[in-house]
Amino acid sequence: MAVSKHTNGGSTQRAVGLPPEEIIFGRSEAMISIRQKVHKVVTTDVPILIQGENGTGKGLLAQYIHARSAMSSGAFVKVNCAAIPGALLESELFGYEKGAFTDAHASRPGYVEMAHRGTLFLDEIADLDLSLQAKVLQLLQDGQFSRIGDRQERRAETRVICATNRDLRKEIEAGRFRHDLFYRINVISINLPSLRERREDVALLANYFLGQLNARFDRDAPPFSEQSLDSLASREWRGNIRELENVVARYAILGSLESFEPERPPRHSSGVPYQVGLDGTIPLKRIAKQAVREMEGNLIFNALRENKWNRRKAALALNISYRALIYKIREAGLSPKGNRKRAQAELPHDRPTGMK
Repeated sequence: MAVSKHTNGGSTQRAVGLPPEEIIFGRSEAMISIRQKVHKVVTTDVPILIQGENGTGKGLLAQYIHARSAMSSGAFVKVNCAAIPGALLESELFGYEKGAFTDAHASRPGYVEMAHRGTLFLDEIADLDLSLQAKVLQLLQDGQFSRIGDRQERRAETRVICATNRDLRKEIEAGRFRHDLFYRINVISINLPSLRERREDVALLANYFLGQLNARFDRDAPPFSEQSLDSLASREWRGNIRELENVVARYAILGSLESFEPERPPRHSSGVPYQVGLDGTIPLKRIAKQAVREMEGNLIFNALRENKWNRRKAALALNISYRALIYKIREAGLSPKGNRKRAQAELPHDRPTGMK
């Protein structure tokens, strides 16, 4: 990305150098459906809400939509609502006039004006203060806004794309997000799946990242073997595509297979400091139970990894029933969401060890 301006979490960009469509959308069924949906809306100027976990590519999809829209000749202005303090975000968004507040020595346009006849991408929209949500709502309703310290109404022709990793309906119920703003930004909703729910795309993305990183760092890391790609596909990927890119970067730089082999995220050790009760007692039973649970989770993870995440083989290796293994996987937080339904469907066919 060629960044021409950057201030406090916002930037004015030209959407150039995007990856190929196949890399942006992948080959999984879920992403193919999203690709078809996006192709229907890119030529319109209606607001779009992109939802998904961190690292799933919400910002990249927003750039893709801008690059293929009627607004592509204008600027793509990204504003990270979580990175800019609430007190400053209003002035950054809408601009201000000279003398509007201390240190306002000259008038300055905001990101909304920069996005005129372009795209305004409001990332982490759930972090907007309620008072600022009202002003964004007005912008979406009639395209009008005012700089701080100015009575003049200004207009901006801009396409607004919002993104969040939170459930906005729950935010509304908690009183943290305006329901009328939600309906304004949610004209078209796109829910990006996690990488755990599109494992068939891991090999495609890993190979693409490796080629890009080899060129970037002037390296010659060898292609991934089938076994290596299977190992990558079995990971949890809590950081999603962003985590995958970081793992491939380590492999490209260090140049050894051991550098990217899946490692389990560090768990809290049972030896970490514990809390002593107000009466000076030590909750021994709770600490012991936690330690056993952590040790059990580590054993299960190792068994799954050694058996290439085949849960039936892992259950045999651990000498426990398949049903018991599924329960313990969930208890330890090792089961990807996308596999839970399949696990549920398999349960009725299994019998606990020792039952006839």
